[in-house]
Parts: sequence; C-alpha cells; structure tokens
Amino acid sequence: MKVDGKHFRSIWRERDGWSVGAIDQRRLPHEFVVARLTSCEDAAVAIRDMLVRGAPLIGATAAYGMALAMREDASDAGLKRAYDTLVVARPTAINLKWALDEMRATLAPIDPVERAEAAYARADEIVEQDVEINRGIAGNGLKLIEASVTRKKPGETVNVLTHCNAGWLATVDWGTATAPIYLAHERGIKIHVWVDETRPRNQGASLTAWELGHHGVPHTVIPDNTGGHLMQHGMVDLAIVGTDRVAANGDVCNKIGTYLKALAAHDNNVPFYVALPSPTIDFAVNDGIRDIPIEQRSGAEVTDMTGRTADGRLETVRIVPEGSPVANYAFDVTPARLVTGLITERGVLKPDRASLAAAFPERVAAAAE
Repeated sequence: MKVDGKHFRSIWRERDGWSVGAIDQRRLPHEFVVARLTSCEDAAVAIRDMLVRGAPLIGATAAYGMALAMREDASDAGLKRAYDTLVVARPTAINLKWALDEMRATLAPIDPVERAEAAYARADEIVEQDVEINRGIAGNGLKLIEASVTRKKPGETVNVLTHCNAGWLATVDWGTATAPIYLAHERGIKIHVWVDETRPRNQGASLTAWELGHHGVPHTVIPDNTGGHLMQHGMVDLAIVGTDRVAANGDVCNKIGTYLKALAAHDNNVPFYVALPSPTIDFAVNDGIRDIPIEQRSGAEVTDMTGRTADGRLETVRIVPEGSPVANYAFDVTPARLVTGLITERGVLKPDRASLAAAFPERVAAAAE
C-alpha cells in the first residue's frame, strides 16, 4: 500500500539479498523507521517486542527468521534451535507456528548445504502468498461493501467500523479487514472508517489511522467505548475486524475488545464480519473460548502511554496510580454465533466447521497430521 504516494510493504528482503527490512511499528505514528534484521534472534525479538505485529506479518517474519538462521547454521541442530527460538515468541497467533511448520517441512528433508537458499525461497513464497490471499479477501469483502451501497441513498457514505489494526501493517500488504476498504476506496466508493483507538497499545489510533491517512481513506478515530453508541444511532453500516486465530467451530480470537463490539453489533442488527487468511484457521482447536491460549502482556502497556509533546518530544507518562494492580489480557474470543460471516480468500463463509472444512480441506488434513 502507499505511504505519501510511495508503495511500501511491511517486510521485505533488502538489496543485499539476505538481510530483512521491516517497518518498526513501535515508532509509529510519530516516526517512520525501518529496522534491519540480520539474525534469527533479531526476528524473534521483533515478534516478541512487537516491532512487527499482526498474525500474517508475524508468520512472514518467522519465515525470514528461519532463513536468517540457516545462513548462520544450517545443521539439523541449527534448524531445531531456530524453530524452538521462534515458535515461543508469541503464543496466540497461529500463523507463527504455521509458517515455521512450512519452513521446517521444506528444509528438513534436504542437504544442509542447500538449506539457506531453499529457506529464502520458501520465505519469499510465504510472503507473496500472503499478498495474494489478501487480494482475494479484498475482492470478496468488496461485495459486502457494495451491498451496503445499494441500501444507502445515492451519494451517501458507507460507514465501516474496525477494531485494532488489521491493515497492511499487520500483513505484508493490503491487510485483512482493511483490504476491502482500500479496494472500495480505489473503486471510487464513498467510504468512511470508524477507527477504534484500541487500548491498551492503541493500534487503531497509532497504526490504522496512520495507514488510512497516508493512503487517503476518510476516517475518524474514536474511543473504544463509542462503537455501541454509533451503532444505536445508525452510524455504522457494517463492522469488519481481523483475527489472530479462528477455531474449527468458527470462534474468533482477536484483540481484546472485539467481543464487546460483536455484542453491540448483534444488539443493533449491524453485520459483523471477520476477515482472515486461511493460515489463521486452526482446525486443531475445536472450542475457541476454552482452548485458545490468551496472552497476558506487560502491565506497562496499561499503566504507561507514549506520545508527542507540544514541543515535539516523545515522552512516556504513567496514567495509573503507583501500586494499583494491572491486568493486561491481550485478546478475547468472539463466539461464532455473533459473527455474520468470515471473509476469506475463497469467499465469505458461514462461521461453522462445515463451511470452513469445505472451503479449506487442506487445512483440515494438515491439522490431522
């Protein structure tokens, strides 16, 4: 997608052919900084510290992390060490393990002397596959936005509510929840996005708003608690969110607060869609609420906030009283019954096992192995 008219991806191979460039998302929206990853440990730290974030991008970063590891040590022990280092970097997003399993399946059977070249080639394929998947999501989601247009008066704007950042910064390009929005914007559809700020890390306010603004998409940042009010007053035509993992039964794990938006949408008859690439489906998990591990992150994400002062300095301040305990659950699970449909690269699916299995039989087979 575009940053001030110039095309960018969130991650790429640098011109030297081996190191990896990635946008440092910790510095957005105040500074646009590119980080250079040169080792497996660099990739693990980037994932763990949220230099990169978003399930698809985490998977792509892990794939390149394996390639960087093979450049240093392509032995069987090196392969195992790299896998073990990366797989624990973040616990919730299933794309991480999917990408690592793909890399290991490619590399394990071949001679170590061939592994580095093969690793980079497979990582590049995973990256390009992500872009193509998101283009498919864009086209299928566009139909839902176009359907909303037909229910509006001529010239009226379609209002979409989203939560967290499921934009191109969370993938390699296009995004998941934002992909249909970008395509609609490029097709000339009048569209406006309500952007949840998404406490505690403010991915909506800092990332979604940043990328929509740089791409020229009309949007408004709102406090997380505003969505229900907007829905009650007919100011939201549909909600589209992303996901870090979808269980076999259609339950959706996403950034904390997604469940509350789904409840508000259900109460106000607002369609609630989840956009997801197929690697996010986990057929090994049958009940999302019971079985998906929910990451608990540092309390500092809740107690502290970083922003730009009036004189241009970046400062971190504490907003919670000293001594007050903090809980920081990073995700929640939205039951399938609250989801109108799952926007995938193979169409808009019902959120249930039969529909997911029929559309992605290869994922079912992989889970059974």
